Amino acid sequence: MARKAGLGWIEWARGWLSIISEFLFQRIVASHVENPLPVPPMDGATCVVTGATSGIGLEIARQLAESGAHVVMAVRRPKLAHDLIQKWQSEKGDLGILLNIEVMELDLLSLESVVKFAEAFNARQAPLHAIINNAGIFSIGEPQKFSKDGYEEHMQVNHLAPALLSMLLVPSLLRGSPSRVINVNSVMHFVGFVDSEDMNLTSGKTKYCSMLGYSNSKLAQVKFSSMLHKRIPPEAGISVVCSSPGIVHTNVARDLPKIIVAAYHLIPYFIFNAQEGSRSTLFTASDPQVPEYCQVLKGDEWPTCAYLNYDCRPTNASEEAHNLETTQQVWDKTLELIGLPGDALEKLIAGEEVACRYQPKKASIDD
Repeated sequence: MARKAGLGWIEWARGWLSIISEFLFQRIVASHVENPLPVPPMDGATCVVTGATSGIGLEIARQLAESGAHVVMAVRRPKLAHDLIQKWQSEKGDLGILLNIEVMELDLLSLESVVKFAEAFNARQAPLHAIINNAGIFSIGEPQKFSKDGYEEHMQVNHLAPALLSMLLVPSLLRGSPSRVINVNSVMHFVGFVDSEDMNLTSGKTKYCSMLGYSNSKLAQVKFSSMLHKRIPPEAGISVVCSSPGIVHTNVARDLPKIIVAAYHLIPYFIFNAQEGSRSTLFTASDPQVPEYCQVLKGDEWPTCAYLNYDCRPTNASEEAHNLETTQQVWDKTLELIGLPGDALEKLIAGEEVACRYQPKKASIDD
């Protein structure tokens, strides 16, 4: 059987129809969802939120903390995060509310940074109830860029680094069971295709553009999440979910050309603000029925993980996301790229140590 080389034109057309429909009708479809979304009490829950200093991540972190959760802001710029905490606390101080938020440094453009973060968190021997992989980039119009690890930046920040983080935090997620791995995704995955032999888009088979880099990385995220969902045994109590925020005006578009940014401001009716965009992820992190839904999908051997749309309702991921053959290929290749053995998940669930290629080298006695 020939290896699939890309989306068929019908899949591609359906994908763009999904994107255009979401843009035009998301506000109508989600009109029943309150803004801000009421979040139930989260006292006793610990949540790690990446990209928590701007946009959707900022709203997620703030609202979870205000609901009583212990929030860990995993960010590139710790000072900015501390300034935000001080601001939020001063706003709530008059009400006698003490927010339980802390900051840990994490740079998704460095897989070594991801390993350091996970090691530091796991060393606490504390439960983790949700890892919310929110941080992402979409550098429209920019030339192809690579991380210091050698990977295309969209693929690393939006897929590889969150995949490594989720895997390495499994010991803490087990301690927090029932717990959740939540990946903030995008409707753009509908026009993505992941060639596991060319995830860096350097073979020349497909001409690189930033939209291709972004959509492919978001599809890779869905596929890896689906295999993670499938391979985690039910008794582990870890639910894996993708959430789609809708089309949102946030700093993920900070690299857009100025004319497109201006257009964003001219059409505010169609585009969600960050608070509106945070609702589906907050729902995914807090609603008690989400783990039950994930177990139903697992029992039915559904080919993808749970995918919750911007209206806080379950929806289907793309047709290509349901392709089991390419999903297995993406899983295997992702583990290889992030430096984990093929049986890493099974070992982590069994409580065994797993070596990662990106672990920081320990200084020798001579050093």
